[in-house]
Amino acid sequence: MVKPQKTVSCPYCGATIPRNAPSCPECGSDEQTGWSDQTYLDGIDLGEDHDYEKTLENEFSTKKHRRTCSLPQTITAVILLLLFVIAIIRALV
Repeated sequence: MVKPQKTVSCPYCGATIPRNAPSCPECGSDEQTGWSDQTYLDGIDLGEDHDYEKTLENEFSTKKHRRTCSLPQTITAVILLLLFVIAIIRALV
């Protein structure tokens, strides 16, 4: 059996408050301003899960994802490597 939570988040400011609090001590929200059991989670933007299966695959997949470098990244890496090699050669000479 699941026990009810002793605290909840204010639906307006997100502060942690006692479950049966008459108003939020942080923002002052109360039943007169629209806070009620029916509107408890209204106004909380949870985003759209339009492709839940793809999200699960991206987050929890064991497949290896191939990472690719763009051309500017590759050129920058080569130039930095060359500068590093030149600096080492000059230090040895």
